[in-house]
Amino acid sequence: MNHRLRRLIRERANFRCEYCHLPEEVAELRFQADHIVAEKHGGVSLAENLCWACFRCNSHKGPNLAGLDVKTGQMARLFNPRTDTWKEHFIWSGPKLIGRTPVGRVTINVLSINRMETVLVRRSLLAEGVRF
Repeated sequence: MNHRLRRLIRERANFRCEYCHLPEEVAELRFQADHIVAEKHGGVSLAENLCWACFRCNSHKGPNLAGLDVKTGQMARLFNPRTDTWKEHFIWSGPKLIGRTPVGRVTINVLSINRMETVLVRRSLLAEGVRF
C-alpha cells in the first residue's frame, strides 16, 4: 500500500480505530489498514474498502464479514465504516461499548472489543481524560 493511500485512511479516521475508536496516539501497537471485505472474499485495496484499525480489532476481525448476534441468534454482518454510521450501531457505557443493533453487537463480539483487559485500559484512559 502506498504512503498516500495510508495517509488518507489515517486522516479520514481522525487517527482513531474505526471500530473501537481507540486514539492511535495512546495505542501500544501500530494501527493497520484493514480490508473491510478481505481480499480472500474479493475485497480490493482501494480507499472505499479500507479503514484504519487498531491492532487488536484488526487481528480479531481477520477475514470475517459476519457473526451470530447474541441477542437474536441470527447471522448479522459486521460494521462497515465506509457505509454505516458508528453512532447508529454503538453507544458507550463508561469504558464498555454497547451494540445498539445486531450489526453493533456482532461487531463487538467478533472483534472482542469488550474483553476485560481492554475495558480496564479504557477505564484508565478515560480517567486520564482520553475520549472515545
